[in-house]
Amino acid sequence: MLTACDNYLDIVPDNVPTLDNAFTVRTQAEKFLHTCYSYMPRNSDLGSDPAMLGGDEIWRINERGGAMFDIARGLMNVVSPYGDNWQLMYRALRDCNIFLENIENVPDMEAPERARWASEVKFLKAYYHFCLVRMYGPVPIIKENLPISADPDEVKVMRDPVDSCFNYIVDLIDESLEYLPTEIANPMDELGRVTAATALAMKAKVLVTAASPLFNGNTDQAALKNPDGQPLFNPTFDPAKWERAAQACKEAIEACHDAGFSLYYFQPEFGQYNLTDSITTQMNIRNSLCEKWNSEIIWANTQTNSSSIQVLATTFIDPQYLDNWPLRGELSPPMKIAEMFYSQHGVPIEEDKTWNYGSRYSLREATEQDELYIRKNFVTAGLHFDREPRFYADLGFDGGIWYGQGKYDDKKPDELFYLEAMGGQRNGSNLSDRGTITGYFIKKYIHYQNVIGTGTNYSVTSYPWPIIRLADVYLLYAEALNESAGPSAEVYKYLDLVRERAGLAGVEESWADYSSNPDKPKEKDGLRQIIQQERLIELAFEGHRFWDVRRWKDATRMLNQPIVGWDLKQQVANAYYRPKVIYDQTFGTKDYFWPIKDEYIVVNRNLVQNIGW
Repeated sequence: MLTACDNYLDIVPDNVPTLDNAFTVRTQAEKFLHTCYSYMPRNSDLGSDPAMLGGDEIWRINERGGAMFDIARGLMNVVSPYGDNWQLMYRALRDCNIFLENIENVPDMEAPERARWASEVKFLKAYYHFCLVRMYGPVPIIKENLPISADPDEVKVMRDPVDSCFNYIVDLIDESLEYLPTEIANPMDELGRVTAATALAMKAKVLVTAASPLFNGNTDQAALKNPDGQPLFNPTFDPAKWERAAQACKEAIEACHDAGFSLYYFQPEFGQYNLTDSITTQMNIRNSLCEKWNSEIIWANTQTNSSSIQVLATTFIDPQYLDNWPLRGELSPPMKIAEMFYSQHGVPIEEDKTWNYGSRYSLREATEQDELYIRKNFVTAGLHFDREPRFYADLGFDGGIWYGQGKYDDKKPDELFYLEAMGGQRNGSNLSDRGTITGYFIKKYIHYQNVIGTGTNYSVTSYPWPIIRLADVYLLYAEALNESAGPSAEVYKYLDLVRERAGLAGVEESWADYSSNPDKPKEKDGLRQIIQQERLIELAFEGHRFWDVRRWKDATRMLNQPIVGWDLKQQVANAYYRPKVIYDQTFGTKDYFWPIKDEYIVVNRNLVQNIGW
């Protein structure tokens, strides 16, 4: 039943001669509703979603990178901006307005259904405006379509101040709430459509974004003004924005709980698996993303599924099939991402008093107690030992166990498949057009029910891509609470719920027992760092880091660090495990926002270009 719903939003209506025909009967109007959904940005699509390859979280062979990867390499331009969504989103807004102008004219619909559809499209209008603001900053608000008879000067709109943009987005979401359903009553046909929980969760994300440093008191943008002199950013910080965001997060959490959403925990059928506690924890982590429509998924994008990204992330299994093997193993987290994950004690590795940070690149041999994470007796870097469960659930590395995706040697059925990633080995950088470029792989994307067959056969279990899940909202709430009122039991509660699912002790306990800075969670600035790192770890590789480091105004620090990996061509451990700079990434203040395409400004001189472009 759930499989059947995955293509719901892929339906685009038939061409109709006139708009009147589009709204003459319910079936035609429903096709227009599908059109309004069809503009949703395709989350996780490597060719169009900048949040996947446009930052510093995933690196790739240059020749395989594509346009989004050129953003990460600092090649953005104003003539043909990479990932430019301006025209598409305004086309979407036009069609949403057409729908809202005409839905009342459909004769064979009951009022409640008509109201629900209108509410969904109001939410989509808000979401598309949000997508624009997140990319470009202040944008022209399109409340209604201009008539064909509009004067040329009316068409040449100006950008609206960013605070006005956020207020309009929130007002639209609030309007949509009255008639949105609390749950999807017909999963066969409607999963992926908007509910009240979806709207409230997105409202929380919008208000947290509006309260964040990129949009709240950003003095770097003070010079951005319309041709009439109207400022587009307020350079004065407003603490009330964080209070409003915290309240929105609380309301979203309450609505999600009332609708039955909860943090996902793996529940195999009775007797299906005999798993250790450590493997069960990894399954909790991986399947919170991979298990379609699990208890945590508040909204997922059914227009994009994970099949392609799973094939690109999965590394080679049998070296005799490398030339025609569909698996590519080419989505490579840099070393700084591997170092970002906590120690086994739930604190940063550089803070853990018991973890030898200075020897993290030194060699160490795995023992029996490591064998569910690293192959017994395998020699690998100290960086790979004594890490938190999310490190092993999310990342593959030389000597690491690739749990759940088959066996390498059929003669040893009890041996879990492990990676061999040094030069010339089966998972190493052996081919010019595929393979890891850092020495790391992404396990998090891979569904545990994928099946490796004989030869080049590989069966993928796909899932719609989650846009927002409950752990995200919990962490947004913790962030907003800390920013508005400082550390509190409520902040710790929602941080600890996420950490508990990841197999970690609470924040206060972990820092008190193991951190060299035990008072860090008690201070607002220190707790901010903890919350931000928790978000980056929990939501790693899901398309959140790209936007988070921007809204925090931390990208000028984080995206000016070199991309580093291991020395992949080396064939012995003491040579392979040497950090090697792959790319010197750069990021400037202008890069926080997309440039507006030159041709749009030529057509409409009232559009001012973003600073630096």
